[in-house]
Amino acid sequence: MQLIKNHERTTMNLSPFEESCMLEAIEEARKGLTEGGIPIGSVIEYKGKIIGRGHNRRVQNGSAILHGEMDALENAGRLPAGVYRECTLYTTLSPCPMCTGAILLYQIPRVIIGENKTFMGDEKLLESRNVKTMVLQDHRCIEMMEQFILEKPTLWNEDIGV
Repeated sequence: MQLIKNHERTTMNLSPFEESCMLEAIEEARKGLTEGGIPIGSVIEYKGKIIGRGHNRRVQNGSAILHGEMDALENAGRLPAGVYRECTLYTTLSPCPMCTGAILLYQIPRVIIGENKTFMGDEKLLESRNVKTMVLQDHRCIEMMEQFILEKPTLWNEDIGV
């Protein structure tokens, strides 16, 4: 897996731990797809440990807001603000404006994004607020979303507010 860092456009490899976190986020996305939902997954890491994980559950829960990142935050539970400020959030897809807002609210300093080819979220806002973002353009994430969008365009458009 290659990492493309925004602005500098340098390429580097993920550490084994970072790779394992992204694999967990991908597995969460696959769970969502298996459940009949939208295949977007996320995990939150704090000091070398995953403390929250989730996937888009809008369809499954009839929710207006349970995107993958929001579900991971919910599953992390109520934590002191200082914990979030030392976390990395991994997500299979570029964060939408709502999820970007949550990242900014909790001052999560680093976000690793599986891909932004099928959907470009609010990465520029994150970067303007000093959140370090990295985009992997991971083929697994891209292929999963492209297939989903092809098969369920109406559901996808609903999820992104179109």
